Amino acid sequence: MSHPARKPRRSYHHGDLRDALIQAALAEAEQGGPEAISIKALAKTLGVSQPAPYRHFADREGLLVAVTAEAFRQFNTILREALAKPSKRSKLSRLAQAALVFGLERSGIYRLMFASQTMACADKDSELHVAAQETFALVLDALEGPRDLLRERHALQIWASLHGVVMLAQQGLLTGKSINVTREELVEDMVAQTLLSLQNAKDARL
Repeated sequence: MSHPARKPRRSYHHGDLRDALIQAALAEAEQGGPEAISIKALAKTLGVSQPAPYRHFADREGLLVAVTAEAFRQFNTILREALAKPSKRSKLSRLAQAALVFGLERSGIYRLMFASQTMACADKDSELHVAAQETFALVLDALEGPRDLLRERHALQIWASLHGVVMLAQQGLLTGKSINVTREELVEDMVAQTLLSLQNAKDARL
């Protein structure tokens, strides 16, 4: 008696494996940061042959670029939602608090985005740099004004300051106990200082 052929554990249409690898790698980074991403382990998890991922990515670095770009796109979606949400708080406050929550709750993904060499090694016209530039554009939008040199400098300052808060908090160096202020309050102080500085510059031009 003949038996029907066993179906493969997973089958992919053209292009599906690439996305499956990216999503699986994001899940690994969520738990253990960029160090947790292994092409060999991902192939095993997805039930494909060891060479199969290399049809989509030349090496681990190529995979990391795509995964980090997807992380930035997800981050950008969260920031856009924060900016679009009706609120009495300023756009910059909403964006900054959303970024803080993302950095603290998804620390592995955040380290992949901001604490690895992937960005520095990626081509300047890569999908990763495009996604990161979109993040900066959202910070600029949150400042609610003309995109001049002054606002670009303030956007960079607030982005760098936010990153510092998240990284210190991830390392356990910003608990709020030693300086009697929460991380959220510290971020609000940074937002208020940025908006005040912009307002003072505007008033000086009048």
